Amino acid sequence: MTSAANTFSDFPTLDLRGRSLGTAELKAAMPRADTTFDAATGAVEEIIGKVRADGFAALAELARRFDGVEQRHPRVPAAALGEALDQLDPQVRAALEESIARARRFAEAQKPGDTDVEISDGAVVTHKWIPVNRVGLYVPGGLAVYPSSVVMNVVPAQAAGVASIALASPPQKDFGSLPHPTILAAAKLLGIDEVYAIGGAQAVAAFAYGVPANGHGPALEPVDVVTGPGNVFVATAKRLVKSVVGIDAEAGTTEIAILADETANPAFVAADLISQAEHDPHAASVLVTASEELAQAVRAELGRQIAGTKHAERVRQALSGPQSGTILVDGLEQGIAVCDAYAAEHLEIQTADAAAVAARIRNAGAIFVGDYSPVSLGDYCAGSNHVLPTSGTATFASGLTVTTFLRAVQVINYGSGALREVSGHIDALSRAEDLPAHGDAVAVRFA
Repeated sequence: MTSAANTFSDFPTLDLRGRSLGTAELKAAMPRADTTFDAATGAVEEIIGKVRADGFAALAELARRFDGVEQRHPRVPAAALGEALDQLDPQVRAALEESIARARRFAEAQKPGDTDVEISDGAVVTHKWIPVNRVGLYVPGGLAVYPSSVVMNVVPAQAAGVASIALASPPQKDFGSLPHPTILAAAKLLGIDEVYAIGGAQAVAAFAYGVPANGHGPALEPVDVVTGPGNVFVATAKRLVKSVVGIDAEAGTTEIAILADETANPAFVAADLISQAEHDPHAASVLVTASEELAQAVRAELGRQIAGTKHAERVRQALSGPQSGTILVDGLEQGIAVCDAYAAEHLEIQTADAAAVAARIRNAGAIFVGDYSPVSLGDYCAGSNHVLPTSGTATFASGLTVTTFLRAVQVINYGSGALREVSGHIDALSRAEDLPAHGDAVAVRFA
């Protein structure tokens, strides 16, 4: 038994029992981090402006300020990529290869087919999928190393048929101003040779607007789509450039919500909350339950497990922050409503009949069903993608998939008879809209 003295009492509690809240009230009540998009916007706008105005000189200055490194040009030499793969731990390589294989199998299955519809005789409309030409993929650095994010970004882009793929990750002072060697090795393993040592919002800006060549290296050509997870500054940069390029989603600091009932194993729940809290002091870990007994048992498990985890202080900060805690609800119905209002990046269902409960959830980046589908499975080897919408944006945004890198183009192919069949309707509608030249453009073909 875990003693009460070891209970993690700093895990906040939000009690919604006995309260009937509408959707707007529920959303307003949800635990969120103090650091918001609004707070980051000014700093990110300044960074984007610098990169657009000063190109590689700005990137060098920002690398010096944020990463403590000196750069002449951020392009990673091909030799460094090859050396990183040659020196990669064999066990890590095997794990990456398995992750790639599973992700590729799922990604290939997502590819939509073109659709031809014969509206009438000689009238065909086609829904055609075409990959974007070039993408910029961001892989975060900082407190952890994310070769798994290389896999999650690159595999669906390759499955979509993207011809030009560039990748950026922050420069590391300990590794000669290059990204972490495991990041480079993962890129090489996937056949990516255009890699840049650029971090944060400046990487998003460089991808979106491009950077002209300087005396030390080639230009960084602009991309059509930017994808990848990151902190609030990366997510804010993606929000600010999405009128210029496509983005996957605002995949910011990680978050997990767990909907659990009295049947849940508190040790599993606590371990999964900790697994996401170790990413970042601003990571969000939320338990939604109607069981006070489970909530108490989870706090006790948190106290026990935190003491033995490597990044204990980071975990404590995340779990005691305003973005984390237990939400007590009246029962399963209110719990589902809370989960839909929170719209978690990762949502675990640890209840009786978990599959049936999961089927009722509408808003989540990814749903993990039952005791043996933890979020860490999705982070590495489920075959699913871990680049997912955060901060409640899962109400309208999706995780990274093959279709992120595809455009749907409509192709209209009518013959003379097919056009003549609807020419009168076109004329009538064009005059109803006071756009008679539209009708004339059809009539002239049959004069």
